[in-house]
Amino acid sequence: MLRLLFLLLATSLFGQNYRFVYEYKFRPDIVIKDSLVTDYMNLDTDGKESYFYNAAKFEKDSAYASTKDSKVLSEFKNYDRNLTYTIHKIYSPKSVKFYDKFQTANLVIKENQFPEWKIKNDFKKIGEINCQRAVAEYRGRIWEAWFSKDYAISDGPYKFSGLPGLVVQINDTEKDHEFNLIQIKKIKTNYDFLPKSNKEINEKEYRKLWADYRFTSDEIDSMNMNSKEGNITLHLKDGYTSKISLEKLKKNKDMDAALSALLSKSKNRIERD
Repeated sequence: MLRLLFLLLATSLFGQNYRFVYEYKFRPDIVIKDSLVTDYMNLDTDGKESYFYNAAKFEKDSAYASTKDSKVLSEFKNYDRNLTYTIHKIYSPKSVKFYDKFQTANLVIKENQFPEWKIKNDFKKIGEINCQRAVAEYRGRIWEAWFSKDYAISDGPYKFSGLPGLVVQINDTEKDHEFNLIQIKKIKTNYDFLPKSNKEINEKEYRKLWADYRFTSDEIDSMNMNSKEGNITLHLKDGYTSKISLEKLKKNKDMDAALSALLSKSKNRIERD
């Protein structure tokens, strides 16, 4: 059930700060259709710009910023390896930047492709929110979105924007990625954890960095095998987790290659190559 705080955003959004919380379900391994992960993402906005980021990562970053003690990080929930990024959108002039960290380097990628939406005459209520359907082909996937004009903000989860209202629900047709709005709340200040110094790279360079990288033993805190779920989970010291299917390991005749895949940081991204 949606736990939404209705605050007449259509007239009061600008000049005030709101957090839209999305439940995010995705498949870290698109080959294995039952490899579903659920996490929670925040979209903070003041009506002029927004920040989209992982809620658990935000709690860890906030705790460390206030204490400067890395030991407190173990007290908070881990988050999936796909969710280390932050997306910063400026509404006018339109700008979307994707921030992530690779080892000690802070990276930023400027987005230059945007969804071209086709708004449909289909309507439904999601919880108490009046929504309209829109579809778009974006970066190799077909997306179906339900947006609401009740919220006068052209924004949504991840890089999705450009509709005449807030994206309440969106998924790709293969159900590899799905976002659902579950909460709205007023906040005092927007997200403020963007690094001060960043190296700008392009999409191709970013993909290659992650595809070629392998975890080292110093980065791994622990490794657990769950025979019931059929996977191995790596718990990393920097706060996130990584999973691989036991079935995939068994089927891979080259065990060295299988272990290499286990230690890979390569990510299942929303955008396809």
